[in-house]
Amino acid sequence: MIDIVTKAAAGAGGIVALARHLKISHNAMYSWKRVPAERVIEIERVSGISRHELRPDLFGPAASEQETAA
Repeated sequence: MIDIVTKAAAGAGGIVALARHLKISHNAMYSWKRVPAERVIEIERVSGISRHELRPDLFGPAASEQETAA
């Protein structure tokens, strides 16, 4: 499982709890190479991990990262 999903699962109360919130099998998350775009906002809501961290390729770096780079 990719690290960010493991981190999101911890924030959501565990892998089974995260899967339950997403209405998918927890085994499905083991096949992810990255968080699917259609799942980002829901995972952000449930886990508290920002969309920028979950999928920086789609949402860019977080505002705090942009300020650091400037």
